[in-house]
Amino acid sequence: MLRLIFLLLLFIPESITAQEIAILKYKGGGDWYANPTAVPNLIKFCNTNIKTTIKEKPENVDANSVEIFNYPILFMTGHGNVFFDDNDIDNLRKYLISGGFLHISDNYGLDKFIRPELKKIFPNLELQEIPYNHPIYNQTYTFKNLPKIHEHDGKPPQGFGLFYEGRLICFYDYESDLSDGWEDEEVHNNPASVREKALQMGANIIEYVFKN
Repeated sequence: MLRLIFLLLLFIPESITAQEIAILKYKGGGDWYANPTAVPNLIKFCNTNIKTTIKEKPENVDANSVEIFNYPILFMTGHGNVFFDDNDIDNLRKYLISGGFLHISDNYGLDKFIRPELKKIFPNLELQEIPYNHPIYNQTYTFKNLPKIHEHDGKPPQGFGLFYEGRLICFYDYESDLSDGWEDEEVHNNPASVREKALQMGANIIEYVFKN
């Protein structure tokens, strides 16, 4: 039912409603608020380049809040600890299996915390590396490799996913730092070409979610 509502909302005229996305707040002491300019910059890029009509200022929503059901996609990042309690787990599971989507950007340090928390939400699902023939890499922009924004441990960037009944419900960029690439230029001093690739991949994620 939620999936149907999401689809219907996309076809309501802009004068009635704007497309919206949100940033996920989580417990555990990790910095869910990291990269404050990232998602707003991605929204601006999408509205300009792939003709979305996303509300310019993203909302912040708690993992256990019913408000998450108002958004077709949630963004999540951080460097530190993540903890989902029973209410968070139940709410996120219902959201994701009902048509919602979660993008997680590993901001170097998140990986060891997020993997066990995802297991709490979906004990029977495993993160799978997503092949580059998957539609998420082939929207307005085509990617044969996930952009590498920052070097940390010298590992290649990887895109992992959780699939529920054949549907991709979560995209996790690891060793890529996509959300760092969306930040204002002066934050990390990334080259313009690197930031462009990061924004293009972010746009692909949004386009994929809005179409499916």
